[in-house]
Amino acid sequence: MASIDENILKAAKEIVVKFIECGRLSPSGFPETFQTIYRTVEETVKRGIPPAEKPPAPAPETKTPGSAPKAAGGRR
Repeated sequence: MASIDENILKAAKEIVVKFIECGRLSPSGFPETFQTIYRTVEETVKRGIPPAEKPPAPAPETKTPGSAPKAAGGRR
């Protein structure tokens, strides 16, 4: 999971750096903006990752009253 977290951190950092380079964000606003962008990227990435699923439990066998096992081999 560390790899995904590292990629989230890198992506958030790159976005904030680009905002600073474009003049849309001053370096003094970095801490607050970085946290917001990091959370947004993290939520977006982790929403796309399916949770680890457990294999479904086998269905319990139900027998209907009066049914007998069928003979193998088919018709003759």
